[in-house]
Amino acid sequence: MHNTKKEKISSVKGMNDILPPASAGWEWLEAKVRDLMARYAYRNIRTPIVENTALFVRGLGEVTDIVEKEMYSFEDRLNGELLTLRPESTAGVVRAVTEHSLLYDGGKRLYYMGPMFRHERPQRGRYRQFHQIGAEALGFPGAEVDAELILLANALWKELGLENIRLELNTLGQPAERKAHRAALIQYFEQHLESLDDDAKRRLHSNPLRILDSKNPAMQGLIEGAPRLRDYLDAESLAHFELVTAILDANGVAWQFNARLVRGLDYYNRTVFEFVTDDLGSQGTICGGGRYDYLIEEIGGKPAPAVGWAMGVERVFELLNLKSQAFPMPAPDAYAVLPDAHLIPAATVVLEALRRAGVQVQMHTPGSASDGMGSMKSQLRRADASGARHAIIFGADEFARGACVIKSLRDGTGAQSEQPLADAGIWAVSLILSATS
Repeated sequence: MHNTKKEKISSVKGMNDILPPASAGWEWLEAKVRDLMARYAYRNIRTPIVENTALFVRGLGEVTDIVEKEMYSFEDRLNGELLTLRPESTAGVVRAVTEHSLLYDGGKRLYYMGPMFRHERPQRGRYRQFHQIGAEALGFPGAEVDAELILLANALWKELGLENIRLELNTLGQPAERKAHRAALIQYFEQHLESLDDDAKRRLHSNPLRILDSKNPAMQGLIEGAPRLRDYLDAESLAHFELVTAILDANGVAWQFNARLVRGLDYYNRTVFEFVTDDLGSQGTICGGGRYDYLIEEIGGKPAPAVGWAMGVERVFELLNLKSQAFPMPAPDAYAVLPDAHLIPAATVVLEALRRAGVQVQMHTPGSASDGMGSMKSQLRRADASGARHAIIFGADEFARGACVIKSLRDGTGAQSEQPLADAGIWAVSLILSATS
């Protein structure tokens, strides 16, 4: 028989596995987020990873970097539909809210967690499959909801113990105000064409506001002298922004006004914001968002206001790692030691009773059929290495008496007690209590 070794298949570049024990940190973070979202009355929404390409072209803007360069788009071989792996979740949330008429009885506060996909050059804190946690408040026009979402994100940093994060704010006004500002920008930059780089020239007539966000050092002086959007805002837009900042000030949340903050997506209006750190170098934005009052209508729904933010999970972990954040490692409450393989069927009945009672039990299992169950000593070593607080020993003599032995592994005493198998549901309580003490 010809046996050729098959080539090993590896993960796609920029798409990473999250393995134990690192996955314990993700579970820890997700639990913190769920608890905090509940305190602010935000409810979980889960949307498909694959959406119609038109959703993002129409929702994000045809000339945004994401749509032009970064989306994973393909044609469905069965029906010819143009589909895209979601590069962000706001558009999908808005599509779901519109499709299912969730705003028929009033506004909704929603949050999500999950993977996104962009074809970028993988680097620190930036991957082709990356993860976001986001919060969206739909159907609420007031500035107090903009502020609420910012307070929510700020509270998350405190929950996670993260510091050195600054809040940058801007207001983009309304479409008519931006239109007047846009015309002024085009006129200004047309007078300085020789100073624009290729990217700025390409965006000059399609999306001149994005030129203000350029990181090209050679253009910074020119950008500083550009017309300011704030000078084109009416009293209502200014009052909206002033209420946002008044709420932040009242809650002691420091912020900086950044007139060049425009975000990378076309759907924003009025308040935009970013939480930024200098600890991650060029990838310093860990959370960003703003108001998008026209996106719901843009994708075919009834006009409704909305505001939200998204947080980069990998970047948050970069910060947590910098502060050497320790994550609680999961360990079973008990480890089942089975010196006699013949007792396994009956022992599993007891283990299932314990699990139904809420005890986390790991059963000893040999590495291969040829290993046998292993000696009592080797199994107890495995029990200790598992992190369990107790070993449940199913010895043949005790089993014959309808009992098992509970051995303490963590209090330094190694104390043992015999417990009746029939009362597993009763002594399960003591195992749970000792594991949480």
